[in-house]
Amino acid sequence: MAERDRRPRIDQPREGGRRFTAPAAFTEETFGVASEKFARYMGTPYFLIGMTVFVLFWVGWNVLAPKTVRFDPYPFIFLTLILSLQASYAAPLILLAQNRQADRDRFALEQDRSRDERNLADTEFLTREVAALRIALRDQATRDFVRGELRDLLDELEERGLVLVRREELEAAYDASAARAIPAADEGPVPPT
Repeated sequence: MAERDRRPRIDQPREGGRRFTAPAAFTEETFGVASEKFARYMGTPYFLIGMTVFVLFWVGWNVLAPKTVRFDPYPFIFLTLILSLQASYAAPLILLAQNRQADRDRFALEQDRSRDERNLADTEFLTREVAALRIALRDQATRDFVRGELRDLLDELEERGLVLVRREELEAAYDASAARAIPAADEGPVPPT
């Protein structure tokens, strides 16, 4: 019975025990940021020029130097090994950086789509509101409508001879009084006569 109690139960989580936890400096995000920086650096002219200078120096040293100081003879096997090792590490890091960029692009696209949907809903709401206002204002008298009706009424009164002063005379009198008021305002107060 005691042996049975010592065996771990599958239906319960483990208690205690130490598990390996990576240090806080080696989180997935930190590694992803470092891989993006590395991938960005590998695409710069500085890296390409530096790698070209390194390879040219390596080949030049192993071809032109005395045989006693050459460390990688003509087939340059060690150079091939170093470049293959560098490529084997660079490829996954570049792919990781591309995947992270694709995730950021996907997230930005989702945000843009939701923002566009909200803008469309707002635009449709405003369109419905403007249409409702137009329908409501259709029964209201506008300023232009009232002016037109007053002009028609004035014309009708003039035809019947009920209006003693014509519209043109009223406008001329108003313009004349406005013209007299402007110079008087420039000269100061007009003394009473």
